[in-house]
Amino acid sequence: MESGARKTPDLLIRGGILIDPETGRQRRADLLIRGGRIAGIAESIEADDVPVYDATGKFISPGWMDMHVHLREPGQEHKETIETGCRAAAFGGFTAVACMPNTDPPIHTRDVVEFVIERGRRTPVDVHPIACVSKNREGKELTEMADLVEGGAVAFSDDGSPVQHGGLMRRALEYASMLDRAIINHMEDLTLNPHGHMHEGVVSTRLGVPGIPSVAEEVMVARDLILAEYTGGHVHVAHISTARSVELVRQAKARGVRVTAEVCPHHFTLTDEAVERTGFSTNTKMHPPLRTAADIAAIKEGLRDGTIDAICTDHAPHASFEKEVEFIEAPFGIIGLETAWGLIGRELIAPGVLTVAEAVYKLTVAPRRILRLPVPRLAEGEPANLTIFDTTTRWVFEERHIRSKSRNTPFLGEELIGRAWAIYNRGWFVPQEP
Repeated sequence: MESGARKTPDLLIRGGILIDPETGRQRRADLLIRGGRIAGIAESIEADDVPVYDATGKFISPGWMDMHVHLREPGQEHKETIETGCRAAAFGGFTAVACMPNTDPPIHTRDVVEFVIERGRRTPVDVHPIACVSKNREGKELTEMADLVEGGAVAFSDDGSPVQHGGLMRRALEYASMLDRAIINHMEDLTLNPHGHMHEGVVSTRLGVPGIPSVAEEVMVARDLILAEYTGGHVHVAHISTARSVELVRQAKARGVRVTAEVCPHHFTLTDEAVERTGFSTNTKMHPPLRTAADIAAIKEGLRDGTIDAICTDHAPHASFEKEVEFIEAPFGIIGLETAWGLIGRELIAPGVLTVAEAVYKLTVAPRRILRLPVPRLAEGEPANLTIFDTTTRWVFEERHIRSKSRNTPFLGEELIGRAWAIYNRGWFVPQEP
């Protein structure tokens, strides 16, 4: 793990600003941890027998969660491992991640679920597997959902292989609802863009690159919202990217449909013009693709009014030899764990789109409620699960900050605002370099 990671069952965190993301309340206090649990919260605590971390001027919140990452293990360890992915998560301020099932073998049987969980226990970061909707992610036959949940799966998704068959999606929602789990769908009707590589629009036309139209996402969102309304199941919209998708979710929520949605920082930061500006950098190729300024504006409004519940990264590591090819030949995806908070600070908090508490809520409370996981609390007697961060540090993201095994990011050299400085979870303390 991170070189500074160490088992620290007892710790005094001095002078931080405790923030409750559910109420927005803040207070300056010392926080004492003994045996991995919060033993005291007070204006001033003296404890000479424990290590001290000075958190003056920094916030302390319940530990953050990224509900959409790719850890690549088992089977694709040349891109990432559970250990290296958790190292990146810890640097980014996350104490928990939920990992997608597009591994080899896929997370479609209980033994793979348990393997991932066991590997995660070796790190300071809680790892929660998302299991496949269909066997081998082929969209033909449902997995043994109940068995997967018993093994520890927190939701179901075929990830980048959208559930194309409406009947299978209906049955998936019905079965998952009996298990009180969400179906997370990659919202894309593949028949509308079988060979697309970026957003279909003016820029793709000018560049001569086959496009992925917004309507491919919106048609699938509309279908799944109707199916969720019909079945009573919970559908979760993965990495929402278009203005119309946001509006469809907003309308469905108003009707009482069980729907939640997430968005990635790159989708509220970059537009399709980045492909042209960077000379076809493959680090501007992701799925769904970078859209337009109008889509970004709609996403920010969706974050502001609560239509979009959670912020995640879709952390998608690829080895350099896979990305260092022509744009059309490159795989989709970028790493995102290390840059998430700095982009949230720059794009959402600094401009006033979200308050600090609102942003933290979308990283702590919302993802865990979506996945039916307990939400950590900053209260005496509770297990210490927390993130120490600020919202003001301006820093340039450099190669030395990358903890992932892969390097595929469009944000190298970018100034970010706000940093995660430490996490504490399960008796592990992981501070970051100044």
